[in-house]
Amino acid sequence: MLKAVLFDLDGTLLPLDDRFVEYYFSLLAKKMANYGYDPDLLLKTIIKALEAEAANDGTISNREMFWKVFSSVFGEDSIKDEPVFDEFYRNEFQKVKDVCSPTPKAKYIVDMLRSKGIRVILATNPIFPKVATDSRIRWAGMEPEDFDMYTTFEDIGVSKPNLDYYRLLLDRFGLDPKDCVMVGNDVEEDMVAEELGMKVFLMDHYIINRNNADISRYPTGDFDDLNDYLNKLTQ
Repeated sequence: MLKAVLFDLDGTLLPLDDRFVEYYFSLLAKKMANYGYDPDLLLKTIIKALEAEAANDGTISNREMFWKVFSSVFGEDSIKDEPVFDEFYRNEFQKVKDVCSPTPKAKYIVDMLRSKGIRVILATNPIFPKVATDSRIRWAGMEPEDFDMYTTFEDIGVSKPNLDYYRLLLDRFGLDPKDCVMVGNDVEEDMVAEELGMKVFLMDHYIINRNNADISRYPTGDFDDLNDYLNKLTQ
């Protein structure tokens, strides 16, 4: 019996392409240059911090890990600029929506599941602060309240593809993995949930397959195919 569906956000509920990261980083570098940050060093440090978040074991939050790495390069005083980053996400970051391709079909599927009493969990990698995640949810045509839970870097210290990330979400709601589906576009980060016994569905509009894994065994398709797949599981 289907009790919960976990969704990735970027490239899944919010269709996008490679321009997303490039545009996001260029806007951030321009913003922070006004505060004395060298653009090249800033972006290298952010990438280093994101890699540290991905390797985090949960002993500290991803937010703490980010600032641990960031301040190791720019000094402890750099932590005082966290409000500047938040200001960026509230303002300049909003321009990144221009390289996204939201569709009402995403909200339709979320609403359909909720109407059937199925939990809807936004399993977006928690490497962004809440202010940025809230924005991306709204770009996708939904509100944060549409989800039973969503993860941000303030409240969790493990990331996909670490299976402990999925275990945390399942444990939060007392869910059996066999009663859940993980929907995503990243073969490594999202389809790994299958190892816990979850069903998976691979969105095909922006597949990320870093290791060229065989994806023929996964249910794959667009929003219409996903809708059909989930409806069959809920009948």
